[in-house]
Parts: sequence; structure tokens; C-alpha cells
Amino acid sequence: MLILDNNSRQPLHNKIYHQIKNQILSGKLPPMTKLLSIKNLANELSVSRNTVEYAYQQLYAEGYITSKPRSGYYVSVMDPEFFASSLRHTGTSLEKNSDKEKAYSFDFHPACLSAESFPVNLWRKLYTECLKEDYKQLAFYGSQQGDLALRHEIQKYLAHSRGVSCAPEQIVICSGLQDSLSLIAPILREHHSILAVEDPGHFIPKSVFQNYSFSLVPIPVNQDGIDLEYLNSTTSTVVYVTPSHQFPLGCVMPVANRLKLIEWAEKVGGVIIEDDYDSELRYYGKPIPALQGLHSRGNIVYMGTFSKVLSPALRVSYMVLPYQLLTTYHKIFKDYSTNVSFLEQRTLNKLMELGYWERHLRKMRTIYKKKHDALIQSIHHHFGSQVNIIGEGAGLHIVLELVGNSLTEEELMSRARSSAVRLLPLSMTYLHHRGKHSQIMLGFGSMNNLEIDQGIQRLYQAWYF
Repeated sequence: MLILDNNSRQPLHNKIYHQIKNQILSGKLPPMTKLLSIKNLANELSVSRNTVEYAYQQLYAEGYITSKPRSGYYVSVMDPEFFASSLRHTGTSLEKNSDKEKAYSFDFHPACLSAESFPVNLWRKLYTECLKEDYKQLAFYGSQQGDLALRHEIQKYLAHSRGVSCAPEQIVICSGLQDSLSLIAPILREHHSILAVEDPGHFIPKSVFQNYSFSLVPIPVNQDGIDLEYLNSTTSTVVYVTPSHQFPLGCVMPVANRLKLIEWAEKVGGVIIEDDYDSELRYYGKPIPALQGLHSRGNIVYMGTFSKVLSPALRVSYMVLPYQLLTTYHKIFKDYSTNVSFLEQRTLNKLMELGYWERHLRKMRTIYKKKHDALIQSIHHHFGSQVNIIGEGAGLHIVLELVGNSLTEEELMSRARSSAVRLLPLSMTYLHHRGKHSQIMLGFGSMNNLEIDQGIQRLYQAWYF
């Protein structure tokens, strides 16, 4: 039984995560115990399914639980010494230390940034200036779609860097991908009921759209991105894609396929949701223009974020709505205000307006390219021909495919944890937990070059010795 502390300021999913984790560590939930389904636990706690799923995903990522297809989640079988060391670390009262995450020496999470990359001094300076200049605005609610000045800056940036054609009135400032999708899902639900998703693909769209009663159709991914022939064979009229850098496999959709996808949307009266989540981080070749720029008058919802280059903690993203959907947006959300802090928006606007954003982008692209190259070099040095590298050349992660290694994903993850290395399972990106057991995601954003090399060496030793 879980009891949520209403006096705690922790997010709900953190409270659920920590209570289940502590019950596992204390032995109240023995190995192979089946957990309640996401639906049943959500009903029991009177929270959303999304909240429970986030908690389960974190427990799964850290190895406390495992998943069995069409069966559910179970408590993992772990070495008893792990429990003893965990209990010693947390002391006699697990609850007192429930806010502390498991410590890892090397963090290969695919979406983490290094703390040093955030321009803290510049941000503080601009934030203070905005507070002095715009303090009177703090007495009022913000615009429904977000600060107009910021939307103007985003429109100019998207036009020259991504080829996106839109007006500021089409842009909606959001608080991350989850918030963006939570706005677009009810808009689309009026005329659509099936969402096609890349498989493997991002897990957040699946969770959000399922919560809005959409049926999900997994579409396989090949070297050119989503399989268009397979998509055409389905009855879906909405598709979520990452064409410029497919998550997680990293492939790029060719222009010919982009035009075919646009043609598909026109034919079925459908909608394309284009997530351009890390378009700024391309290290080789020319930038890949956005799909939206090929047909700006089509039913294409373009989504972008500041999380991958600036900070995921700021929770600032944006989406560009086609005029066909903008009317419905205003009808459904006419009484809503933006979820993003006014001062954060004004500070970000000033960062872009004064040219600091472009400078920061160039700096981060250089920094993360060096980390990317260090990761590739280290993998070649330690693993040699025993692995294939998938999706290199862009973003903050690659996929490592082990050749001739018989270990399951769970075994690979377990050995990594035992070596104090944090990984995120690739299986969580599949709708039905399919895919090759020998593939692992490796992010490189949060570590320096030396840590990257040491972490790769640690993984090689864990998996081959």
C-alpha cells in the first residue's frame, strides 16, 4: 500500500517512485513480486496514469523492476549485497533520505546536459534586468500563447535556421514536450482517434495520447525513418515523427520520403506532428531543414524545445500550429494561460534578441561535438569490432549494438548498475518491448571526455569479463 504525503512538495511521480523503491530495498516487496498495473495503481492513488508510468519507467531504468511482455512489471532479482549496501547508505530511516537518487559514477542518460554548459552568470544578469524592467507585469496573467516578444524571436530563429514558415500568432509557448502534446491531443481528438508512432520512438507521446483515449499504431523504422508503406497500410490519420534525427536510432528522413509523408497526410485528411527535438546539434554535413518548411500550409504541427541546448529544467518549449488547428486551439483553451513563467520567457527573449542565443548555440555545438567524437573514439578503442555504432553524427546520444554478445538487455543493464554506470534501456522506446537485446542507448551530454572514456572502459569490463 502506498500513501502519498500531501505536505511534501515532491512531484507525485517522485513520491510513488521513492515509496516503491524503498519497499523493494527494505524487502517488503520481494524479488519477482508483480506490481499493480499502471491503470490499477493510478485508480488506487487517484492520480493520472501518466504519473504512475513515469514512476515505473524510472524504477525500470534503474533496474529495480523488470517488464514482461503482456504480463506487467515485476520486482527485479538482485544480489543481496546490493540491498545491504543500499540500506547502509540510507541509514536506519529510508524515508529521511528518500529524496536522494542512487549515485552513479558515470551517467550515460541520453537527455542529460552538463551543469557547466548553462550560462548561469549571463542568465542571472538578464533575469535581473527583466525583473527591473517588467516588474509591473507580475501583477497580471500572461498571454494564452506565451509572451508575444518571445514568439517573434522564435519565429525569426525558426525561419533562418530551420526553414519553418510561420507567423508569431501560430506559435504557442509550452512547458516541455508533455505539455505541448497535452494541448494538441484534445485538439486532434475532435476528428481523430488513432495515432501512428515510430517504433522504436519517444515514450512520452505514447503516454499522453493514450491518456486521451487514442489508439496507438506502432510503425517500424528503417534507415530512412518511419516505414511509409507500413503507415499507408494502417487506418491512422495522425502520425508523430522525428524526421531530422529519429529518436532513438538517429536516422534522417530523406526529402523524397518527407514529400511522400506530406502526400499521405493530404490523402487521408491527416495531421503530421513533427518533433524537431535536437535539430541544433548536428555535427557533420549541412543542417536538415524542417519538414514543416516543405508545406507550410499543410496540417503539420511543428514542435521544438530549449531543453537540449539550454536547460531541461527551465521547461520551455514551443509548437507551431497550422491555421486549420489554431481556431480549435482558441476554442478549447480560451480560458487557459501559459504554464511557463513570465520572467523566464522575458529572459529567454532578451537572450535571443541580443544575440546571445546564437553564440550559445555555436559554443554548445562545439562542446558536444567534442564529447560525441570522444565517445566514438573511446568505443572504437575499447570495443573494436565487437560493436556497431548506430545514429552517430548528431544529438546527445548514440545506440550501441553489441556483436556476438549473448547477454539480454536486463543482464547488460544489471552489470552496468553493478559497475556504477547509469543507462536507459532501449526497450522502453518500443511500444511492445521488442527490438534487439544487444542494443543500448549511450548519452554523452553530462560527462567530460575523461569520464566518457572511463565509463566506456567500465562497460566493456562489465560486459565482457
